[in-house]
Amino acid sequence: MDTILPIEAPSLSRRQFLNFLTGATIAVTTAPALYVAGKFLMPPAEITGAGGAMLAKDVLGNPIPASQILAEPSGSRALVAGLAGEPTYLIVQDDATLDRIGIVDNCTHLGCTFPWNPLDQEFQCPCHGSRYAPDGSVVHGPAPLPLKIVQVNVIDNNIFILPWIATDPRTGKKPWWV
Repeated sequence: MDTILPIEAPSLSRRQFLNFLTGATIAVTTAPALYVAGKFLMPPAEITGAGGAMLAKDVLGNPIPASQILAEPSGSRALVAGLAGEPTYLIVQDDATLDRIGIVDNCTHLGCTFPWNPLDQEFQCPCHGSRYAPDGSVVHGPAPLPLKIVQVNVIDNNIFILPWIATDPRTGKKPWWV
């Protein structure tokens, strides 16, 4: 049986054509808006160094060059956003370099943030009276533990902050935060 079926192009009705045109128009206009909204809602990728080091940033989230902090006089302390955005003090040493140890600005009593008092050469928590030595060890309670410290590395004018996992140099023991 030689039955030949005729090849016919399917006809497109006016309703199908308008539905297709409406759907295409909606897709073309909403796709860029969804892309922009997605880019806005996704946090930017963090620049990390070896071992998960994070760049030190200012209050607006911009990386801070080491030269900016090193322009301060020796012994001064600069407050930056460190690991997970934690406020961290970086210390300018007498030889115009950054100390390899940074001090996290969270009181170990109740987690308050506190200022450095240059007159008394102490970190002083205004909430409950805890005082800390320049290296972050407890001078006066109610804080039960020394301040958390982080490792600070300067590479090509970038300040990288890493978690401190080695022995705490102040106590000679394993850090309490590890």
